[in-house]
Amino acid sequence: MQEKSFYIVTLGCAKNSVDAESIAQVLNIEGYEFAEYVDDAEYIIVNTCGFIEDARNESYDVLQELAQDKLPGQKLIAAGCLTQLYRKEVAQKVKGLDGIIGTRNWVDIMELIHKLEDKRTDPQFVDLVTDAPTSVMEEDGIVRAALQGPSAYLKIADGCRRQCGFCSIPLIKGTLVSRSMENILNEARILQANDIRELILIAQDTTDYGNDMGLQDGLAILLENLVKETPDIDWFRIMYAYPGYVSDRLIDVMASNPQIVPYIDIPLQHASPKILKLMRRPVDMDPVYRMVEKLRSKMPNIALRTTFVVGYPGETDKDFAMLMNFIEDIRFDRVGAFTYSYEPNTYSATLNNQVPEDLKLMRQQGLMKNQQRISLEINNSFIGKDLDVLIEAHGEVEDSDEIISVGRSYRDAPEIDGMVFVDGQHEIGSIIPVHIQSAMPYDLAGLKNEKLAQK
Repeated sequence: MQEKSFYIVTLGCAKNSVDAESIAQVLNIEGYEFAEYVDDAEYIIVNTCGFIEDARNESYDVLQELAQDKLPGQKLIAAGCLTQLYRKEVAQKVKGLDGIIGTRNWVDIMELIHKLEDKRTDPQFVDLVTDAPTSVMEEDGIVRAALQGPSAYLKIADGCRRQCGFCSIPLIKGTLVSRSMENILNEARILQANDIRELILIAQDTTDYGNDMGLQDGLAILLENLVKETPDIDWFRIMYAYPGYVSDRLIDVMASNPQIVPYIDIPLQHASPKILKLMRRPVDMDPVYRMVEKLRSKMPNIALRTTFVVGYPGETDKDFAMLMNFIEDIRFDRVGAFTYSYEPNTYSATLNNQVPEDLKLMRQQGLMKNQQRISLEINNSFIGKDLDVLIEAHGEVEDSDEIISVGRSYRDAPEIDGMVFVDGQHEIGSIIPVHIQSAMPYDLAGLKNEKLAQK
């Protein structure tokens, strides 16, 4: 074990990855080095997820395993969403845990470590979770981004002022806090200087960016400045847009700037007005249809991603049929479907008519089976066409001498969408034209178009 060293385990979403990277930067500034292996680290930090029950269970499993296996002298710290929401439960359930810190005050990681190092402090446990109303967003010298190969997630805001009935994010993160545009632009320039090819803008709700600063159309204004200030970043990608806030100006900015990929992620959650009302979401679906029509009119090749929750309390067969019909009508490129998770202290926890677990699962499977058909039909339409692909990896095919590269097109966000398989070995981080030859429900495959590559 090496003194003044740390190892971080990150669970959950890309927003958590940014917070974990920010913690690492704080530690680096203070002279702590990242350990490649957990056994070599003096401090083991788990940035937990507590959004839904499955994520909480995973966080507990990882913490308990690390607590059981930690070596003499090692300290285990739990950070993030789980500790912010369930600080007492985490301390009770994880025997051997040395300290906790919440997602709202990740910047105080050194204060926690100093307390653990202080011989006058009770060595058994340090609780540094704060109930501050909002998350800390800025810290001098810290870039609020997480790298993933040639791509980077850049956090532009945190927290949420929406009160969706099923969601615990406001309880975990607090209300919306937007980052200063100056800091975001400066960090984008830093990432550009480090040859990042793709910048993915993330927040709990990217379309709400700047609302707390009095900005209207803040995301559109931010994008206008980003493409101007960082012309060498090839792709900008928008995640987590809220229905009803994809404005005409935002659509025009996307359509008129080739750097902004024609892709948008809009978690709609459902299509039944009754269920949307119970979810405390916008209930009128007509604006959604108009929004999709505007997006496709301005960007005929746009890739639309969304997320749905099935089995919400009170969801009937009729409500689910409305959702299935909506999916048929819109024909999304990408869909994620989750079964409803009971979340204490949310509005949905007070509702009656809970849907049985087996029915939730059956509906989820039926929805995804239907979407697989739609996705395959859409993917088949790309056979014979050329797509620019950002190469992320390459290697030999198992039991073969064949080498294949793997990347993503503009239609694919990292981790959640499909991939493009390309014959041959191509430089990681390069963007190459690929002639699509075959399609699967989620993925495409093809060959590099040498003629286009030479232009």
